[in-house]
Amino acid sequence: MAGMSLLDPFGRKINYLRLSVTGRCNLRCGYCRPQRAEEGPGSGEILSDDALLLVASTSVRLGIEKIRVTGGEPLVRKGIVRLLSRFAGLPGLKKLVLTTNGHFLPEMAGELREAGVESLNISLDSIRPERFARITGGGDVRRVLEGIAKAEECGFPHIKINMVVMRGINDDEIDRFAALTVDRPLRVRFIEYMPIHGADSRRTLTIPGEEILEKLKGRYSLEPLEKEDLGGPARYYRIREGAGAIGVITPISCHFCSDCNRIRVTSEGVAKGCLFSWRDVDLKPYLRAGDREGLGRALLDVVRGKPAEHRISREGSVHGHIAMSVVGG
Repeated sequence: MAGMSLLDPFGRKINYLRLSVTGRCNLRCGYCRPQRAEEGPGSGEILSDDALLLVASTSVRLGIEKIRVTGGEPLVRKGIVRLLSRFAGLPGLKKLVLTTNGHFLPEMAGELREAGVESLNISLDSIRPERFARITGGGDVRRVLEGIAKAEECGFPHIKINMVVMRGINDDEIDRFAALTVDRPLRVRFIEYMPIHGADSRRTLTIPGEEILEKLKGRYSLEPLEKEDLGGPARYYRIREGAGAIGVITPISCHFCSDCNRIRVTSEGVAKGCLFSWRDVDLKPYLRAGDREGLGRALLDVVRGKPAEHRISREGSVHGHIAMSVVGG
């Protein structure tokens, strides 16, 4: 199986693995882990470092070139820096990236860069302290901003800020977020809110990406940029003569499913071909047995079972309640 190119039934090249290392988080953002939701799985339920490394190495052997480590909040996992270093050393892996809420970056950014993490995606939905605390269930935005500055100081090639835009909650900060890219080489990505929590989905919060873009074009002159290699679903623009870039991610108004290049594995060892897929594959039997060949076949089954697209829209969804923190966001 070594060196093969992974293609799904629709001809899409699958080269990107989102690997969750914990379902736990120190924050409680409503769209990810609702306030009343239970804690994520404990240390006895999640995959061990060796099991995660087996998943990662087998995936790379099959053709995965980029691994994004997610959670929950991955930096709450004990020994995460050493684990990331082991991932970074996998032959054939081209990109190791990390998604984080930024809370621990002031202390950990240097270690993460030394471990081989190339890119950071940092969740930040407001720069206003009181609003940020309300959205995140008590988070301190000053720590996140300090963490972003520390990451810049440590020389990360790519630092991306993810803002989930919610109508009437934080959409008045779009211009302020875009302004971060004028003098700093940051990539600020505006993400449509996804109504995925059943009766609590609050679909009216979703602002289409085109509306976000029109708002930005009313203030800035935007130049479209080429899609990045091994990149995700964002469409990027640059404010004229700006140091960074602006991205728009539209999972609701304009599906990017036709270009989907990823699979995901949860911290409990469940592989999914789509965030919203119910056709899951349990990898634990192969991991317990140390069966690399069986694990490889199971991951191939996930790729072969990828749907053409998800069915979520602004009007509603065929899916039940999904806790983003449990499936790796």
